[in-house]
Amino acid sequence: MPEKMSDKTVFSLLEVARSVQKTIANRYKSVYWVKAEMNKLNHYSHSGHCYPELVEKREGQVVAEMRSVLWRPDYERINRQFIETTKEPLKNGITILFQATVSYDPRYGLTLRILDIDPVHTLGELQREKMESINRLKREGIFGANKSLSFPLVPKRLAVISVESSKGYADFLKILQHNPWGYRFEQTLFPALLQGDKSVPAIIGQLENIMQQRHEYDVAAIIRGGGGDVGLSSYNNYLLAASIAKFPIPVLTGIGHSTNETVSEMVAYQNAITPSELADFLIQRFHQFAGPINRAQETIAQKAMQLLSQERSTLNDTVRYFRLNSIHLVSRQQKALEYSTVRLGMIGTASLRHGRQQVQHWTQTLNVTTRTRLKDIQADLVSAEKTVRLLDPQQILQRGYSITRFNGKALKTVESVKEGDVVETVLAWGSMTSKIDKLKPVDNG
Repeated sequence: MPEKMSDKTVFSLLEVARSVQKTIANRYKSVYWVKAEMNKLNHYSHSGHCYPELVEKREGQVVAEMRSVLWRPDYERINRQFIETTKEPLKNGITILFQATVSYDPRYGLTLRILDIDPVHTLGELQREKMESINRLKREGIFGANKSLSFPLVPKRLAVISVESSKGYADFLKILQHNPWGYRFEQTLFPALLQGDKSVPAIIGQLENIMQQRHEYDVAAIIRGGGGDVGLSSYNNYLLAASIAKFPIPVLTGIGHSTNETVSEMVAYQNAITPSELADFLIQRFHQFAGPINRAQETIAQKAMQLLSQERSTLNDTVRYFRLNSIHLVSRQQKALEYSTVRLGMIGTASLRHGRQQVQHWTQTLNVTTRTRLKDIQADLVSAEKTVRLLDPQQILQRGYSITRFNGKALKTVESVKEGDVVETVLAWGSMTSKIDKLKPVDNG
């Protein structure tokens, strides 16, 4: 009963909870079909019961959230049906259509008790999400962007997104590393969750990491083991598919054995059903590059051997021809040399005789010419000597001439001195000093 406190009526929390419980029990008496995303299954193995967290999202935001319970007998029956239909067990992050009752407990609050789940609806919901992603990618014009990239001639450097402990990843590495042709691959692991609600941001995050060092890799590969359509639902996510479609280097996928191709596989450059098949694809790409090179190598070696054989034969023929012609040429040259030696001796004797005669003639001619020239030179010397004697200053002075000097230089004109200057006059025999008393310039008028 509520308490009376002055003018207030006060209810206990239990009274309020029981009132809500009674109201809900009277209002929700039927069994209802509800659609929601099972964010977490919360299965407890020790009891076998499940306490799923149910949410509804709009534009990525949670707009409703509610607790639920799935008792062990119902869980075992529903999970068995789910595996038969979808090839996957109940798990986190799937959209379900379930039958439930609504109840309220004063201690545990509002709860939906799940009685049944329609696995066919889950498959249909996955297909709807898949088509929405495909249509959006096509509207944005990026659906075939990754497929349009140029594939490297030799996809040697691999950036692999996978789980290190994954069997699919182990099979992938085993085939690559032990290929019988000895092709060498360089792979870097970028670990990420590959299924469940956290797989989408995990894979996108690793794609972004690869993007920052994309020049170090030829291709990126997403690898996981097999799974049914439910397990692959995250690969129909638009954000993940868009990241793959817009990636700047080819993206390869090997994410399961399902025959229902996911959107991520559709937009990737190359999709393989299994990691092993993807490894075979990469090896085949090496074959496509190495095969022509090996054939070219064999052709070059064969042609080289043929050419070497032809050139060796040609060389042997040339050596034989050279040897025969050398012998013949040496013989001819020896005969020519002998003939030239004899002829040279004869010519040398004649030339020597003629040279001696020429020398004798030149000697006689030179003697006559020399004597005549010497006489002419001697006459010229006598004439020059007479001329030199006539031009001797002493001879001129003896004829009554004199030389007047001023400051050691002979005077030729009165303009070089002035009145009062002292000059020296040199005679044939002796000299005298005079002082100029009067100058009389020559009148040229």
